[in-house]
Amino acid sequence: MRTLLAWFLLLASASPVLAQDWARERVEKSPRHREWVTLKHDGRAVETFVVYPESKDKTPVVLIIHEIFGMTDWVQDLADQVAEAGYIAVAPDLLSGMGPNGGRSSAFPAGQGMSSPAVEAVSHLNPDQVTADLNAVADYAGKIPASNGKLFVAGFCWGGGQSFRFATHRTDLSAAFVFYGPPPAKEAIAGITAPVYGFYAGNDARIGATLPDTRQQMKAAGKTFEPVIYDGAGHGFMRAGEAPDATEGNRTARNEAWARWKKLLAK
Repeated sequence: MRTLLAWFLLLASASPVLAQDWARERVEKSPRHREWVTLKHDGRAVETFVVYPESKDKTPVVLIIHEIFGMTDWVQDLADQVAEAGYIAVAPDLLSGMGPNGGRSSAFPAGQGMSSPAVEAVSHLNPDQVTADLNAVADYAGKIPASNGKLFVAGFCWGGGQSFRFATHRTDLSAAFVFYGPPPAKEAIAGITAPVYGFYAGNDARIGATLPDTRQQMKAAGKTFEPVIYDGAGHGFMRAGEAPDATEGNRTARNEAWARWKKLLAK
């Protein structure tokens, strides 16, 4: 039986995740207010990146769960794009306190792609700790004065699987968005109350092969599950599709998925 680490080594793109200077530059140029907040619970302190939309009205919150690479510049850029679309974005660094000298993702030494020490650390996170961290962030989100009380969750790669799993625990979600992540355990599906929308790559059989069973299990449990497969795209296309060296398939999939995601958020 594969260990959790081996499973995600298979799921993540084999190509290196290069420096994301392009993402960092966009965040630094953003006119939107952004800040890091420290959320404490059960002896832990979770550093969380928050970006606010420029809006005169209260808005929904989107809880963003990072990839297996941890809290990268791209995740912060994505949070800013979500805020630009009109939503408060909250993105916890789930490696908070787990890095060298008790640091978070940024404290880990640099690595190329799957050789990054952060990858191994994310792969070994305790699932109960992850759930507790996400619950703390969700509880915080509900108390943000600018929030209208509506909460979404979205995750990518490893985070995609966590967003699906979080939907089995959290009953006040308006929707869960799963970007190329694995499904939760079959016996946990009964706990889902929100609709689940999936975004999957055509060239990602390791995840794609799970979809028939997931469809059947969600349908049997009376749950809403609407997956879309983007032909020509590879695992991680939301990030890879924005990179300067993006393939046409990844770029097209990212643009189509982004448009779909914004439409679903506005429902």
